Amino acid sequence: MISRLPAWVWVGAASLAVVAGMVNVVGFLGFEHQAVTHLTGTTTLLGAALAQGQGGLAAHLLLLIAAFVGGAVLSGVIIQDSTLRLGRRYGVALAIEAALLFAAVPLFERQQIAGAALAAMACGLQNAMTATYSGTLVRTSHLTGMFTDLGVFLGHRLRGMPADRRRLTLCLLIIGGFALGGVLGALLFPVFAYRTLYLPAALTGGTGLAYVAYRLWRGPGGTLSP
Repeated sequence: MISRLPAWVWVGAASLAVVAGMVNVVGFLGFEHQAVTHLTGTTTLLGAALAQGQGGLAAHLLLLIAAFVGGAVLSGVIIQDSTLRLGRRYGVALAIEAALLFAAVPLFERQQIAGAALAAMACGLQNAMTATYSGTLVRTSHLTGMFTDLGVFLGHRLRGMPADRRRLTLCLLIIGGFALGGVLGALLFPVFAYRTLYLPAALTGGTGLAYVAYRLWRGPGGTLSP
């Protein structure tokens, strides 16, 4: 049950899902048409590249995977916990994510794989940062878990079993945010190309500043109860 999730978690989850949707669509529409926010498709492409003897492509895909994992490692080093609570260094993590996205733009414009790697690292950092609160897993950079939870909710309702409506709301919020980010990114990319990433970078940085302000308002020893 997630009845205790505070308002900042709901707002942050939606905002970061928009960020991930924009980053992913820019990667898909731009450099090598490669999604960067999740690893399932990347690993599938890696398997195909290895089977077809495409060593260069396989190396690029391995770099993206390693960069995503590296971002998650960085999150673990900074936050040092799997439970969302005040006092953790989420503002620092969000600032680093914003910096990674800003730095990715000129590399993308020069068609360098390092741009995609930095974007993947930013997404890995974000995905690991939005970890667990009150037994609830919150992931914002891919939707497989959200759609799975949605299906489970519908299955429980069809059987007349109790279901957590707040979990459903959170799933729909993240799914909608990711889709909105995709729409915005697709509309902006033909005009601004890779500079579209400046918007999710600014949104990430703004979310980090909002979190820092909220933390200062609640106090360093505060809890996340509503």
